[in-house]
Amino acid sequence: MTNKEFKKLKDDLWTAANKLRAGSDLKSNDYSPPVLGIIFLKFADIKYSKFEKEIIAEYEKHKGTRMEEPIEKIAIEKCGLYIPDTARYDYLKDLPEGDQDHPIDKAIIQAMKDIEKHVKSLKDTLPKDEFYEITRNGQGLLKQLLKLFSTIPDDSNGDLLGKIYEFFLGKFGLDEAQKGGEFFTPTSVVNLMVEYIEPYHGQIFHPACGSGGMVVQSANFIRRHHLQKGSVSPIYVYGQEKTLETVKLAKMNLAINGLRGEIKQGDSYAEDLFDSFGKFDFVMANPPFNVKEVNEDTVKKDRRFTEYGLPKSKSKKKSAGVVNIPNANYLWISLFATSLNDTGKAALVMANSASDAGHSEYDIRKTIVRKGLISAMLTLPSNMFSTVTLPATLWFFDKANQLSDFETGKDNIKILFVDARNVFHQVDRAHREFTSEQLQNLAAINHLKKGDRRFFIELVHSHYAHAFKRLPVLKETLQQAAESIQKQYTSFAKWVDTTTPAKEQKDVLDKEQFFENLKTYDVADVKKVIDELKKALTDFEDYQKQYNPEKYDEANTAQHTLLKDNETLLHDYLLLKKALEKSFREYEKLYKLADDHLKSKGDKVWKALAKPKDIRLLLDKLNEYSSPVKNNNYDYEEKSPIYFLKIAGWLQQRFPEAEYEDVTGLCKLANIDDIEEQEYSLNPGRYVGVVIEEDGMTEEEFEAEIKKLNTELTALNAKARDLEKAINQNILNLFGNE
Repeated sequence: MTNKEFKKLKDDLWTAANKLRAGSDLKSNDYSPPVLGIIFLKFADIKYSKFEKEIIAEYEKHKGTRMEEPIEKIAIEKCGLYIPDTARYDYLKDLPEGDQDHPIDKAIIQAMKDIEKHVKSLKDTLPKDEFYEITRNGQGLLKQLLKLFSTIPDDSNGDLLGKIYEFFLGKFGLDEAQKGGEFFTPTSVVNLMVEYIEPYHGQIFHPACGSGGMVVQSANFIRRHHLQKGSVSPIYVYGQEKTLETVKLAKMNLAINGLRGEIKQGDSYAEDLFDSFGKFDFVMANPPFNVKEVNEDTVKKDRRFTEYGLPKSKSKKKSAGVVNIPNANYLWISLFATSLNDTGKAALVMANSASDAGHSEYDIRKTIVRKGLISAMLTLPSNMFSTVTLPATLWFFDKANQLSDFETGKDNIKILFVDARNVFHQVDRAHREFTSEQLQNLAAINHLKKGDRRFFIELVHSHYAHAFKRLPVLKETLQQAAESIQKQYTSFAKWVDTTTPAKEQKDVLDKEQFFENLKTYDVADVKKVIDELKKALTDFEDYQKQYNPEKYDEANTAQHTLLKDNETLLHDYLLLKKALEKSFREYEKLYKLADDHLKSKGDKVWKALAKPKDIRLLLDKLNEYSSPVKNNNYDYEEKSPIYFLKIAGWLQQRFPEAEYEDVTGLCKLANIDDIEEQEYSLNPGRYVGVVIEEDGMTEEEFEAEIKKLNTELTALNAKARDLEKAINQNILNLFGNE
């Protein structure tokens, strides 16, 4: 699903929620289950449809023979779901509203029961009786909802249920969620966690699994890297979540995505539902931050929380006779570390404050570091979470690096610190995310740390391939825009030569230097840049012929030749684009002056002239293909080659040898001496340092920009003074000297 389609889906959801609110007296947490149930039916139907031909073919192949199997069994084996005809979405959507013998709510409830009957993991999970609440005044509202969600595209997949749930929480459960410290993890953050620990096999534990989004991204990682053999996923999921409704959502998410596993309701502090100590290959979660009031008696004898030390209250202050853990952050950190088997890896989201926490938490952090368990720490940008602005850090564990003795093994302690606070895409004023390319660039840092140069080389190659795939359209649009301006100007100038202005008209035009500017007008010359673009495309074709990702140094040298050439190209192109915009503005001004002061009424030649707005459309398209940042509203894929060239350059400039190196302001591979010097802080900012980024302007451009801003400020100040005078005068007019 594209950004545009997902935005529409969210808008439709909001419409649906308002309809529910208007049609019933339900609270938001009561009416979200039926809506999510309908969405589940749609997504389940989409998934089943993708396998339906294969299922029917297998059934027909052995029908009537000794090898015949029930179609339900074949369906479960192939896609994890069986959807009988009476549970298909279109069947339910097309049910007549006024049929008293076959009401829609009962049909949906039966559909839910039929799905649960064949998918054992969904037993007692799907919403059923909740549908009766919204049909008390008739079946019309339910009919409208079915029609509304039928607009979900048939190519939808992935973690959309989780995204939708996050959206519902943001709209209706914001206060409740934030009070509990629960913040639902954006897909781009989950993807980064997955790229760092690569959970492509074995048992994955999610002690605060939420809606199951992290599980889904693990499955997507497997599919993306072609690691699945056959129809059975190589991972098995164990999830624990305290909220029953969220448990149900996670189960639905697993079913839709064909994942095996168990999701259970339970309090992770008090209940060890999966005997987790030392058990799992991978652990992932975004646990609630800064939880207070965890009873110390609940955890003090549980080795999941005591292996590296227990957080202690400084004062041992009792509340109603109970000693509470002051902050549960380090309970979660301990739970992650102790749940791993000898080669296990973990990733968790944690409040920034935990990286520097003192007292007993300092002691736990020091112990974990000296055990060699921490492999990386990554600080996230602010505003990555839709329900909270609290800054967060990703913690990564690798049990394979565990030391049996600190003194003999301390030289092996290496922690990668990454400060990604300046790496983000601004979705809107309040929200940020990683683009897929930014995410891969951050993952490349970890790959280089592990000595994986091939990942880096292939990623840079991929960025360039995306850029040069789109470059011909940019070249063509640039040429069209320049030719259109020249053509329109030529026709316009000829028209002016045939026109005789009246004296008053000429006086106005002379005052605006119309005729003088018309004679000196010139369209920016695009030939040089067009030739550079052609050469760049030819050079890339030659590069591709020689490209071999296994010859790291040769490939890196060739990619840096591309970088150098493209830096020159980008500089020349962006300057030309500014000049072309200036040419258009000058021509547009001339055209407007002629429209206001030179044309005569009924001039057919004037009416036949092409309009500047046609050029504006071409320049807008050129801007779209020239954007250095990703477009939030792109339809199917990013269009701008400039974006991909910038993304490739970002990576190459920081790691010029295609090998890991510390980069000021971005990353640092710290040893135990560095960590002890920082008193066991795990805050990346204390290790990577600060760099002042260049703004990319020449001295002349900077001076021009400052002058432009000062002119705008002066005009705004003058306007403000005029408004102040007007307000004061209006008050005097109204009230006099009272």
